[in-house]
Amino acid sequence: MRYKVTFAVGLALGYVLGTRAGRERYEQLKKSARELAENPAVRNAAESAGQTGREFAGKAFAAVSDKVGGAVPDALAGRVRGLRARVSRGAGGEDEWGTTNT
Repeated sequence: MRYKVTFAVGLALGYVLGTRAGRERYEQLKKSARELAENPAVRNAAESAGQTGREFAGKAFAAVSDKVGGAVPDALAGRVRGLRARVSRGAGGEDEWGTTNT
């Protein structure tokens, strides 16, 4: 019961503080987030992390498929082939949503 009361008090406090900040603060935070996302250094770091993740995913899939043989589901195998093709294309180009990370 004590935890429920603590949660309710925290929820009420968050609501009051959030409503006091209002729309202006929300727009300010939204603008800051957009500027951060559009920063070239951040975009390059995100693309680099994605590229590294795709490479490791391909290596892990190869290691697992060697051990389990043909028991890998076709859907998973197709997704990994898509990741491998993207790695071989390089960091530029469009992704599956039609956007670029350059």
